[in-house]
Amino acid sequence: MKRTYLFLLLAVLMGFCTSFSQLRVPFERFTLPNGLEVILHEDHSIPVATCNIYHVGSSREKPGRTGFAHLFEHLMFEGSKNVPEGKFDEWLEAAGGDNNASTSEDRTNYYQNFPTSAMELAFFLDSDRLGYLPDAMTPAVVDGQRSVVKNERRQSVENRPYGMAYIIISENLFPPDHPYHWPVIGSQEDLSLATYEDVLEFFKKYYVPKNASLVVGGDIDPVKTKELVTKWFGEIPAGEPVPPLATPSAYVKETKRLVHEDKVQLPRLYMNWITPKHFAPGDAELDILANILSGGKNSRLYKRLVYDLQIAQDVTAYQGSANLISTFSIIITARSGYSLAEIEKIVWEELKKITGESPSRREVERVVNQYEAQFLSRLERVGGFGGKADLLNAYFAETGNPDYFNEDLGRYKLISPGDVQEVTRTFIRPDNAVILSVVPLGKKDLAAPQQ
Repeated sequence: MKRTYLFLLLAVLMGFCTSFSQLRVPFERFTLPNGLEVILHEDHSIPVATCNIYHVGSSREKPGRTGFAHLFEHLMFEGSKNVPEGKFDEWLEAAGGDNNASTSEDRTNYYQNFPTSAMELAFFLDSDRLGYLPDAMTPAVVDGQRSVVKNERRQSVENRPYGMAYIIISENLFPPDHPYHWPVIGSQEDLSLATYEDVLEFFKKYYVPKNASLVVGGDIDPVKTKELVTKWFGEIPAGEPVPPLATPSAYVKETKRLVHEDKVQLPRLYMNWITPKHFAPGDAELDILANILSGGKNSRLYKRLVYDLQIAQDVTAYQGSANLISTFSIIITARSGYSLAEIEKIVWEELKKITGESPSRREVERVVNQYEAQFLSRLERVGGFGGKADLLNAYFAETGNPDYFNEDLGRYKLISPGDVQEVTRTFIRPDNAVILSVVPLGKKDLAAPQQ
């Protein structure tokens, strides 16, 4: 049993190298003549491979025409010039593969996992929708998927308990012209008013080789893989390069206090701040702060609100890292019979403790060790969301360096308790927050104070 476990562990580690403080995921990068950036990563631990292709997120949209990036997450599976409707999934699954996609403000991410023998099929499917989606994207197809997305918004946002909270928060954190002001899913009005020509224009501008990067990882032969990538993607017209997004300013001059009545049973408090963008100084420190506050039953807010005082149902804190700017959020659901005013008071008391006296070294080391274990665990997978191929592509898109693993992990290992205290003092203040109370209909008295 021990020998078998050791063999499996060694097989997993073959795909990346570590040397105490150093972490390296080997890759090879090349660029096709049409501008498509390609990154290859070998991992022969199991006979499967993955391809991960990156496109734009909702931040590339414009006011009045939102929701297009997410709409294309649907349209990209509806058939292209040489792939009839419904056949993308059917053909890939018949070969033993699977696929999925996601959309965020910064990125639309499409991946396929497949047996190595099905690589050419996967490349054919991905290249056909990148190069020839408009051939099958008729006005009727767009209208059909537009209806699907509008219904998804109704189900996941408008008719879902607490579903409007994040939209209200983003609209109050960011000015109307900021790319993070509108939701990734778009608005009902924008989706309704968008013409077929609007949607087609968005595709032709952003879904082109010069604005995409492809990662192929797993049990691959680099020479053969290069040939197949060139064969299937090389003929697609390059398109025009897309300039980087400017970084617009966003700040909260003074704390905003909002109340939203919803069809919910329990009141919920949302406390939000604008914070440094992903990889900027302060970003990792705020990740640590979030975990100190809510990461596990011994975390400060969970222990006090849920375990000791028993006035809260749940507690969550997180640093929402993003490419342009980030947000820090604390979300707490009250137990029946308790108000959000009581809960907010405790939150500020706990934050004041951290600004007055830095967290213990043991607290910080616990969080960093947990993060490192989770980080390394993700590297056991090549495909899927958060696997090595996904991370290679995300790092490349954001930093220009696919192998940013060591730098990413290293910034956490350098954090001291004083660093966490300092970023809390700097960014998590009483005068620069957006505080939203979501309360049951007719129960505004359960909200946090409005002054």
